[in-house]
Amino acid sequence: MLILLPPSEGKTRPESGSPLDLETLSFPALTPVREVLLRSLVKLCNGKPEHAAEVLGLGPTQAGAIAVNAALTNEPTARADAIYTGVLFSALDLPSLDEAARGRADSTIAIASALFGLVRPDDHIPAYRLSGTVTLPRLGTVAARWRTTLPQVMQDEVGDGLLVDLRSGTYTALGKPPADITGRTATMRVLHEHQGKRKVVSHFNKATKGRIVRGLMESGADPRSVDELQGVLQDLGWTVERHGGRLDVVVDEVATS
Repeated sequence: MLILLPPSEGKTRPESGSPLDLETLSFPALTPVREVLLRSLVKLCNGKPEHAAEVLGLGPTQAGAIAVNAALTNEPTARADAIYTGVLFSALDLPSLDEAARGRADSTIAIASALFGLVRPDDHIPAYRLSGTVTLPRLGTVAARWRTTLPQVMQDEVGDGLLVDLRSGTYTALGKPPADITGRTATMRVLHEHQGKRKVVSHFNKATKGRIVRGLMESGADPRSVDELQGVLQDLGWTVERHGGRLDVVVDEVATS
């Protein structure tokens, strides 16, 4: 099973750590694109700050991110699950898992990244600022750079197992699951049911998904089909309805953390 998570736009900058070494990252087939994007981002942020802010979609209060990007090759790194912050990662809370569950997370979860494509939770990366919607000078869109390589890497990693794709639309656009594994790909949405009515939750669906993934890591389950995944989630206490490859998780309380 391969579980794909979206990144968080907000990131925690480590105070110390070794500088970035692309050769140590998981999914080495992605390294050539990582190198191209990293060079372009660093060059952009070493130019005029106003231009970099416009390209990256950053406001006045985010100017510090440009200086960090400009020095990315020398910035300290930490585990990816310590860099990414936000609702989903807070609910997932990987550091508090026991050793066995943490090991499963490191080998099962991959986090989408506009700069790195995919990273494992234990990959060491710096804090950076680059959205999947950005168009870099002379390179074009970030998404276009990934679309030719990311699907094959996903397929190779999934093998004959199950892909659980929890990425947001922006990061799904970096590379959709190839046709060969669409029948073994599960997506998920969270529905809040109140007084007999349901609505899709947006911001707080991240907390629910984080708790779901945490439960999967703690259970040690390894579902190999969408049907099996539905059964595992129901065993974990979730109300789940299947619609093709999409699983609807119905909650009566909206998780905020």
